[in-house]
Amino acid sequence: MKLATLRLDGATAPVLVHENTATVIDGYTDLSDLLTAPDWKTLAEQASGRTVELAGAEYAPVVPNPSKIICVGLNYATHIKEMGRELPEYPTLFSKFKEALTGPYDDVIVPAYAAAQLDWEAELAVVIGRRAYQVSEAAAEDYIAGYSVINDYTMRDYQYRSLQWDQGKTFEKTSGFGPFLVTDYALGTRIETRLDGEVMQSDVTDDLVFTPALLIDYISHVVTLQPGDVIITGTTGGVGHARKPARYIQDGQTVEVSIDGLGSIRNTTIVDKAARSGIR
Repeated sequence: MKLATLRLDGATAPVLVHENTATVIDGYTDLSDLLTAPDWKTLAEQASGRTVELAGAEYAPVVPNPSKIICVGLNYATHIKEMGRELPEYPTLFSKFKEALTGPYDDVIVPAYAAAQLDWEAELAVVIGRRAYQVSEAAAEDYIAGYSVINDYTMRDYQYRSLQWDQGKTFEKTSGFGPFLVTDYALGTRIETRLDGEVMQSDVTDDLVFTPALLIDYISHVVTLQPGDVIITGTTGGVGHARKPARYIQDGQTVEVSIDGLGSIRNTTIVDKAARSGIR
């Protein structure tokens, strides 16, 4: 099953996606809202609202209001090696706030003071489908609503201002997310990033050190995962910051992140040259 959140009539709505059309799931404002219903899957499967043509449809972030976005650093073996690190014993966790999310095809507006070292990070996103606390790896699959695509868009200079990475990862409306939530995705497909059409990252999603099930086990023993929460599972090798010389996203360039079986997001970066920072 494939779901999305569309912008419709000045609001948003969750939809069940077909080949060229989608059916609105009535009674809910978006997929975040729908996932709070214990029978969300049945409600989606039995959607009977208006039909929407997908050609020209405007997609919102697929899950626009998660209570938590938990990111995992250094989780692809290829990326760990290119950063000159050892494989970790435990996941490296940090946070992204929901304000960082934007639609899968929206422009990303970056203030000029944060535009010096813009980097791409193709990532597989896992969306939680039911409340999870102290869940075992063996049971974790039952707590997954589905999977999606996200770009953990990163301001590297801000990221490395301190030992905590969050400030470089959560700039307003910079992380394209979507377009779909796919409920039956299986690891092992191609994940890629293209910068203006040039392949920057290319790997498969089973190169993960910590699988989604292991991450749910680990994180849920720290904090309760709520329906609609998002785990971003890390990026593969090929980020711009690790290149020699380093390579960063420039004003007007388009980043496309795709995962076979889940779809693609495409975001064009626009640098707001009028923006001025406070403390530097």
